[in-house]
Amino acid sequence: MNPLYDSLFGAHAGRDAPFLHLAGGGTLSYAGFLAKAAQIAHVLDAQGLEPGDRLAAQVEKSPEALALYAACAQAGVVFLPLNTAYTRDELAYFVENSGAKLLVGDAAKEGDLAPMAEGFGARFLTLNGDGSGTLSEAAAGQPESYDTVARDGEDLAAFLYTSGTTGRSKGAMLTQENLLSNARTLVEYWHFGETDVLLHALPIFHTHGLFVASNVTLLAGGSMIFLPKFDQDAMIARLPEATCMMGVPTFYTRLLDDDRFDKGLTGHMRLFISGSAPLLAETHERFEARTGHRILERYGMTETNMNTSNPYDGDRRAGTVGLPLPGVELKVTDPESGAEVPRGEVGQIEVRGPNVFKGYWQMPEKTAAELRADGFFITGDLGTQGADGYVTIVGRNKDLIISGGYNIYPKEIELVLDEQPGVLESAVIGVPHPDFGETVVAVIVPAKGQAPDEAALAAACKDSLARFKHPRAFVMAEALPRNTMGKVQKNVLRDQHAGMFAG
Repeated sequence: MNPLYDSLFGAHAGRDAPFLHLAGGGTLSYAGFLAKAAQIAHVLDAQGLEPGDRLAAQVEKSPEALALYAACAQAGVVFLPLNTAYTRDELAYFVENSGAKLLVGDAAKEGDLAPMAEGFGARFLTLNGDGSGTLSEAAAGQPESYDTVARDGEDLAAFLYTSGTTGRSKGAMLTQENLLSNARTLVEYWHFGETDVLLHALPIFHTHGLFVASNVTLLAGGSMIFLPKFDQDAMIARLPEATCMMGVPTFYTRLLDDDRFDKGLTGHMRLFISGSAPLLAETHERFEARTGHRILERYGMTETNMNTSNPYDGDRRAGTVGLPLPGVELKVTDPESGAEVPRGEVGQIEVRGPNVFKGYWQMPEKTAAELRADGFFITGDLGTQGADGYVTIVGRNKDLIISGGYNIYPKEIELVLDEQPGVLESAVIGVPHPDFGETVVAVIVPAKGQAPDEAALAAACKDSLARFKHPRAFVMAEALPRNTMGKVQKNVLRDQHAGMFAG
């Protein structure tokens, strides 16, 4: 028995129904996809990988890349997907730290990556965005069936490394049960079924695109329009074939800037889901006004997959990430004492459930610091939970600003600024200050063709916020720095503006 493979992949053995609708046209059936995965699983055996060994993959999105994930599940190998933007030096850390026995990468990087992998005792195979490479060549002659390796729900299925904005990246160990329990919950909560066609333009090296979008589709038996990346014209062209879409906020803002994206194009859609970064209330409102649909926003993490979601039926509230998912316990606690705070007060969010990871690879101290003995994981996110259970994220613990002894939550200021005329979005950060330790700086992205008035912004803050929360400076920027999943990189902004009040 292998719960992950049996539930997500093996359940579709011999099924000719389409699984992937390809970017260039045509489809790949479930049976065809499983044949590819089985052939790759044979290659993993030939490379000397055994159950529990790690395979690291830095590859462009393709059906073959997804089949590599399935092959790892079938062979009992722990899958380690890596961001395609990582440099050779960053990859070296992941390969060494994970003890990966095989690194799969793009042929264009072979000259750099193969010697590096070899230096850590790992082999190297290539897999390109078009599906070609030495991995595919080796798989081509292999049998199209494979005896699935027996695994247990508590066995590791994947490592996902945290982004590492403070200190070394940590390898979150995810079990088969972590992934499966979350997929089962989401299929039911979001009403996914065999007739669903998901428009998939997310990367598959991240929880969102791999373990939410792909796992949910597989478990429900639906299909995916499998686009290599977000392309506005392709999204609009393929939307009429879809019933659902998952995206990051940037997807939705770009689509809203296109006049072709309207009620006629989206009328047949069942569900739009957003995550990985906060969605502005203005985007919610524009989207509903344009399409008649209300985006469903949810909240998850590398270490936990999904924790909360706005309801499928019911009030999808802009600015909140909804309610704790069935089976997930959530509490808001005081960062110092760990005691639960009253409803409505800001504190650190902690979660417990079958979705919560097993710990950080080879980092027992970090695991003990963030994963309590009773199973609650300290997320590092600050938020509130209302009397009716809805959760609002106000920022990361590390983004908290302490100025003159006062705690300042950036989100509270950003909500005021984002409402002002001429402001597209804002990011509030703390920078060093000789008198207060830290002080507040607001980075403003103007709306297209507009120039926000700084005096008006300051006046709005004065009307709505206590004096100690007022920004000491407003900085205009063309855009906010973001990672590949659309999250604002406040650490970059802090570095850029650290010297504003020096000396």
